[in-house]
Amino acid sequence: MSEVEILQLESTTSKPKFHLSHLGKVLVGLTGGVAIGLTVICAPFVSPALRKFCLPYIPATNDQLVNILSALRGKSGTLLDLGSGDGRIVIGKTPKAFLETAKHNFVSHGVELNPWLVMYSKIHALKSGLSNKTKFFQKDLWKYNIASYDNIVIFGVEQMMNELEKKFLRECKPECNVLACRFPLPNMTPIKTIGHGIDTVWVYKVK
Repeated sequence: MSEVEILQLESTTSKPKFHLSHLGKVLVGLTGGVAIGLTVICAPFVSPALRKFCLPYIPATNDQLVNILSALRGKSGTLLDLGSGDGRIVIGKTPKAFLETAKHNFVSHGVELNPWLVMYSKIHALKSGLSNKTKFFQKDLWKYNIASYDNIVIFGVEQMMNELEKKFLRECKPECNVLACRFPLPNMTPIKTIGHGIDTVWVYKVK
């Protein structure tokens, strides 16, 4: 058998080329689209964890909300929630919860890096009829100027409290009330402590 005949025999006995059916192509396309979509949605949740100071999204408990409302009793003016998450400190878990702070005529703002949580907060405020009393900003809390606020709430993590304290001392107006939740500020002395354990709220007066 000649070399040409051998090559012809190999070509006829080789495996047929694999071809995707139309349905297969559609399924591959859908799978790729879903993967890209999940990446886009998850990126804002994951990216904060890649920063030097990570502030994860952990919703406030009912006890924490009650302690914050207690700490704000008798106070008034503007209120800022740094790292506002789903907006429950600004709006309240329900409109009724918000009305407890509205009695003090707070103008309430939230700052949150995650765009999906900011969008959720704005929709929640609109549905609750509170959009005229609240604002939410998609900002990095380290770059957001806090100088105009009378009351500030922060749910921090231990590693970031020292830098937060420096920011408060550098930017806050005199007599600003800072409510630190979950972890205290390392060097300032609280004027009041409410609750215990993970639900503790430390209240500071910035001099």
